[in-house]
Amino acid sequence: MAEILSQQEIDQLLNNIKSGTEQKIEPNNEKEAVLFDFRLPNRISKNQLRVIRSVCENFGESFSSFLVTKLQTAVTINVASVDQIYYSEYVLSVSNPACLFTFEIKDTDVKGILEINNDLAFLFVDKLLGGSGTGSKQVKVITPIEQKVLRVVVDRIMYDLKKSWQTIDTMDFILERFEQDIDFAQITSQSESVLLISFELMIGEQSYLINLCFATFAFDNILAKMTSQKLSTIRATKYFGITSKEVVTNHLINTKIPIQVEFGNSSLSVNELLSLEKGDIIRLNTKIDDDHKIRTGNRLLFTGRYGSMNNHKAIKITNRILDEKQSL
Repeated sequence: MAEILSQQEIDQLLNNIKSGTEQKIEPNNEKEAVLFDFRLPNRISKNQLRVIRSVCENFGESFSSFLVTKLQTAVTINVASVDQIYYSEYVLSVSNPACLFTFEIKDTDVKGILEINNDLAFLFVDKLLGGSGTGSKQVKVITPIEQKVLRVVVDRIMYDLKKSWQTIDTMDFILERFEQDIDFAQITSQSESVLLISFELMIGEQSYLINLCFATFAFDNILAKMTSQKLSTIRATKYFGITSKEVVTNHLINTKIPIQVEFGNSSLSVNELLSLEKGDIIRLNTKIDDDHKIRTGNRLLFTGRYGSMNNHKAIKITNRILDEKQSL
């Protein structure tokens, strides 16, 4: 139908209105075809993206606790997005100059880029050097000295990535180099797809972004391990199937506690203490057959008798003071 109705079309519409007839439009049951992009197939399924998000949330919790101790301020890290895009699109989104660290996963072809917001990088440097973190820098170029300071944070990121990805497999994240120009940090071709993970880092009321960019063409082996394993939990592999209470209990059981044995005590004047020489004997207020006190710190736990075992000095426990106090 043309934009301007003819007189015949106008008369036909008026006649339909007068007669009460209505022209029914046949519904179109055909589904609209969606064009498939052969250049950017979705290498990572939605289920695998959800698993990756869970792994990244685990990383965010671990890294935020590290920043709290280093920066002495409240830090919150959230996973902002997990997307598959063209590498060319990511390149266009990076500022120049930027704060980029390239890395690789050991014994694989997987390479990646860690991008830290410039303002966040300068805040890290200022806080780690004892500043308040409120200063600003006119020139956004990161100097070699600032790069060395940032290595403390970046090395921790590599460590936390390794720890959080233990759910999938044991992977070592190896830091390669620092770059300020994205053109020199190329990890794949412009037409290839990449996995872009964005983290929102909140320090006080300020919000910053940290991006992780992985080349997905070499990600197939890692993706295969995601589908073959039971990934209902993000707990590390060595803790899989163990409750948090059991993990803490096992750590406590293997924790070493210093034990002290008190054979007795005595009191001396300052003059007697100064006149002591090699071979002198100090008399204690206990006898040979008395029980000795066994302590940890200032807490009395047991009493026991002195002896020897396998040519080593030893003490035999005769009473549990701890149980007696708990029963009172």
